[in-house]
Amino acid sequence: MDKPIMAKATAVWLVDNTTISFRQIADFCGLHELEVQGIADGDVAQGVKGFDPITNNQLTQDEIDAAEKSPTHKLKLKYNAAAVGEEKRRGPRYTPLSKRQDRPNSILWLVKFHPELTDAQIAKLVGTTKPTIQSIRERTHWNIQQMEPIDPVALGLCKQTELDAAVQKAASKKAKEGDAMSDEDRRKLLSTEQSLGMDAEPKMPTAIEGLETFTLSGDDEEDKKEEPVDAESFFNLPDNDDEDDDDDR
Repeated sequence: MDKPIMAKATAVWLVDNTTISFRQIADFCGLHELEVQGIADGDVAQGVKGFDPITNNQLTQDEIDAAEKSPTHKLKLKYNAAAVGEEKRRGPRYTPLSKRQDRPNSILWLVKFHPELTDAQIAKLVGTTKPTIQSIRERTHWNIQQMEPIDPVALGLCKQTELDAAVQKAASKKAKEGDAMSDEDRRKLLSTEQSLGMDAEPKMPTAIEGLETFTLSGDDEEDKKEEPVDAESFFNLPDNDDEDDDDDR
């Protein structure tokens, strides 16, 4: 762990209690130099209580003194044996309470439009569990009838770059396995920029076109010639003899 905990609160304390330059504080806390300047001006981190890095075992007083004497000195986080390997710990993505109810809809969207993604990839993207994903795949989820597929990027559950990276990884894995992919599958495995840059796929005509130019040859053409139409055949006209009989009556 190369950055202090509660970085912004630590920066507030360093600004208020030391003469260390903004650049040094920014490099140590993982902030932008202008953000540290905003803290000093009172425009940023208003109401944030300073977090003492000395009493919290993150810096030593000697390190702060060295930084105050030399503007080029870079602050070094105090070695903490208990923090070794801390950055390697992994866990499910944290999802805010306001967005947790949207996770099933995003899972349904990923299962529907990106079936090549594994359960582990989906769980990492939206911060869910494999049993939940499996129940949605098998449509046994308790609320499956009320769910609608919604893009997790639109819901703010993941970034577009993260989704594209997961899809590209799935594409590489599928290509190595040698599975045959249709054009539609290839389009799904592309990133958003690549998919938008592709030419439109040709579609099958919805009606038979061009048959008016088709001509028959030989005997078939003669058979298809139009025969003369008898105009009287369209009307049920009575015979002349029948009209005379009616007059006699």
